Amino acid sequence: MKASYDVVIVGGAVIGSAVAYFLASNPDFNGSVLVVERDPTYRYASTSLSSSSIRVQFSNPINVKISQFGSAFIRDFARTMQVAGEAAPDLNFHQGGYLFLANTAEQEQTLRENHEVQRACGADVVLWGQEDLHRAFPHLNVDDIRLASYGQSGEGWFSNTGLMNGFKAKARELGVDYITDEVVAISRAGDRVTGVTLKSGASVQAGAVVNASGPRAALTARMAGLDVPVEPRKRTLFVFDCAKTPEGSATVNGGRLPLMIDPSGVFCRPEGRFFLSGAPPLEDPAVDWDDFEPRWTEFEDQIWPTLAERSPAFEAIKVVNQWAGHYDFNSLDHNLIVGRHPQVTNFVFANGYSGHGLQQGPAAGRGVAELLIYGAYRTLDLTEVGYERILEGRPFLEKAVI
Repeated sequence: MKASYDVVIVGGAVIGSAVAYFLASNPDFNGSVLVVERDPTYRYASTSLSSSSIRVQFSNPINVKISQFGSAFIRDFARTMQVAGEAAPDLNFHQGGYLFLANTAEQEQTLRENHEVQRACGADVVLWGQEDLHRAFPHLNVDDIRLASYGQSGEGWFSNTGLMNGFKAKARELGVDYITDEVVAISRAGDRVTGVTLKSGASVQAGAVVNASGPRAALTARMAGLDVPVEPRKRTLFVFDCAKTPEGSATVNGGRLPLMIDPSGVFCRPEGRFFLSGAPPLEDPAVDWDDFEPRWTEFEDQIWPTLAERSPAFEAIKVVNQWAGHYDFNSLDHNLIVGRHPQVTNFVFANGYSGHGLQQGPAAGRGVAELLIYGAYRTLDLTEVGYERILEGRPFLEKAVI
């Protein structure tokens, strides 16, 4: 580790490592980059504990385009992230699609409005009525469904740690320094951050600081005298076995089932020979940064009854694994916050993904790198999700939130 770096990134999971990679791989950048990660095992990182999925079915064009880039990047990941002397990283991308179900007039209208946005962006998404839905996925009970939205390509699930480790390995090959330590203070001189102090006692000068610290984003921002409305919100995921699996019964996509989002918000998708499921909690307070105790009752009270009603195949199921992870939850509008602070311009936010960080990581990493190198976006314009709206209290709302 050197005494001074052009860019210091606080947090080395998927967002921080994506920023590091896009900086180091850009031929117009010849600076130095340090990534500070407090837990090199990533045991409790939001990246490691996520459901590892990507979708283009959003209501805002920028979110659709972010995921379209992410999907293309994931498909080409093995070639792009190849490290000399090592096997090409395989993210095992299963393009199973997302299936949103609507059973109220309001939900139906939302799907139709979202579909117009998605199709205008070139997304491969179709709307189905009951007949088409039943034909495609005959195991489902669809009598109450008014409309379904199905992603035919560009959506699915993949290896979460594979994405993170691929970014990290390639960034290191390109000259990025990674250290195991914790940022405990950020120094400022007027409207510029000047460096960081580490828990080990070391001080590092910084030309710019990137906040990529996930659910701890507010703690990092406060060290620089700034605020960001991000807090840890707990989400519990359950893996269950199925006495008679419906996987393979679909008449589309080679028989593979999608990630289905029930009108209630309960979701499930195939996970190897099992299924992965979750639900929006009935009560959703901020939790302690170290609270990873699963909410055990969500499966019995919410998930199982809903899935059993949606499909006879889900009546006889049993949990084989469960864990809780944290959303880095943006309490203003549940959308990512990417961009410079308008006054402290060498402090850059990459926070508040609210459960979408893994899929939005490639585009966010590229965008932050462009801001640092060029002072402006060169590809996707992420201005809409910048920090200015936080200061103004102006939500950038997304209707397709899971």
